[in-house]
Amino acid sequence: MTRDLVVGLDVSTTAAKAVVWDMGGHAVAEGRLSIPRASSHPGWGEQDPADWWRATVEALRRATAQVDGNRIAALSIAHQRESFACLDAEGEAVRPAILWLDTRATAEIVAHGDARVHEVTGKPPNTATSWYKLLWLQRHEPDAMARTRRVVDVQAYLVHRMTGRWRTSFGSADPMGLLDMRAFALDAELLRRVGLAAEQVPELSPSGVELGRLADGVATAAGLTPGLPVIAGIGDGQAAGLGAGITAPGAAYLNLGTGIVSGTFSADYRWGREFRTMCGAAPGTYMPETFIGGGTFNVSWFVDQFSDADVRPFGLQDSAERILEIAAEKVPAGSDGLLVLPYLSGALSPYWDSDARGVFLGLSAHHGRSHMYRALLEGLAMEQRLSTTGAEAALGVPIERLRVMGGGSRSPLWCQIVADVLGRPVEVTRETETTCLGAGMLAAVGAGLHASIADAAAAMSGTREVYRPHAPTASFYGDLYEVYRGLYPRLRDSFAHLQEVLKSRGAAGG
Repeated sequence: MTRDLVVGLDVSTTAAKAVVWDMGGHAVAEGRLSIPRASSHPGWGEQDPADWWRATVEALRRATAQVDGNRIAALSIAHQRESFACLDAEGEAVRPAILWLDTRATAEIVAHGDARVHEVTGKPPNTATSWYKLLWLQRHEPDAMARTRRVVDVQAYLVHRMTGRWRTSFGSADPMGLLDMRAFALDAELLRRVGLAAEQVPELSPSGVELGRLADGVATAAGLTPGLPVIAGIGDGQAAGLGAGITAPGAAYLNLGTGIVSGTFSADYRWGREFRTMCGAAPGTYMPETFIGGGTFNVSWFVDQFSDADVRPFGLQDSAERILEIAAEKVPAGSDGLLVLPYLSGALSPYWDSDARGVFLGLSAHHGRSHMYRALLEGLAMEQRLSTTGAEAALGVPIERLRVMGGGSRSPLWCQIVADVLGRPVEVTRETETTCLGAGMLAAVGAGLHASIADAAAAMSGTREVYRPHAPTASFYGDLYEVYRGLYPRLRDSFAHLQEVLKSRGAAGG
């Protein structure tokens, strides 16, 4: 039997997804299972690591039930980044895993987020990075930290369950903020400050190499062959970039997901407030990323709060988003003078301001929900232009085209707005599950089915359509952008003042 297929796993915040890929990057079979999430306090986000494992095994079982498991040569894991688990000596969680979206460590960011931490880790002080949450645990849950024998990212947890080995990749551990990005090694000072020793963190390997072999019992449960190679994967953002074929300067991926993440390739280590720096998929490379905290999160908020039309009596099958999009298509570019700062969950790159909040500017009696919906999409595109042009200036490398993916890529209106606002072509990736595809590419390289990561990306990635900027509309958006980019600097002090007032009254600022 020829082993000509691989499995790419994506264990995200919402679900575990397993996709079986051929060497041309075509999906052969898929499986998926949701992962529950808890929030016991405002701003917190937690999961049971055991749920990561249960969802992974079931997603694999559902996918492999559709193909001959003997054809599968290897598997690799992409995953939600910054989320981590504290485990005891038996590998059991001492408390729920803390997720990337958890914002509990704002005081630790103020107290410890200095320039050295930023320069070493490549991460501007922000609520996503795990290191600040480990500092929070030291302060608020010392008993849990005392019982912790290992701190692991999602891949490390799953690889141990699959192979019995505590191993992960540089690109999976890096988002936790414990890595010296220049040296690709754990930073002793950062470890000391959170009370950890090097042996409490899994062994680190380059992505694309074998981490271990699948244990017999796991293979049986997942419908795979015992002894199957488990290849080092990477965080979901870097995997998405690889799945989009971003392996050289000049292009960037743009994931229009819950948050909007865009990343490009860099052979050299750079750090700055305009972006955060991650390990690239290819060993020894980097992926500078911009990050907008609210992407489709903002869209879902608007739909939930302001779309109450019941279309069922009319026999319409379209979703609320699609109906709003049809209405917004009839609104002229610029939404008749309505601008939106899309900071419902704070501002990330380049401002990194957790006090910032959303703003509708220019609202008049003329405006309706369709104007507000279009303005929201335009505001997210304006914010991406701010991030992209800032990263280009800091890196000194132009980004000539964007490859877009994620739930937002299904919106023709939003894709055209992005092309017009950023003034460059927007290519939609061929495969929806681009993150799984990136993991599949690493599995293919580890199994020897492609000679290199670049070869795998060239053979397995592709696009299906291109949105090109419309010159007159792009010019008008350029004029509006000059207004937009002045908004946050003028409102920064007001955002901080508002939060001070709310805190003085014991009210939550959201």
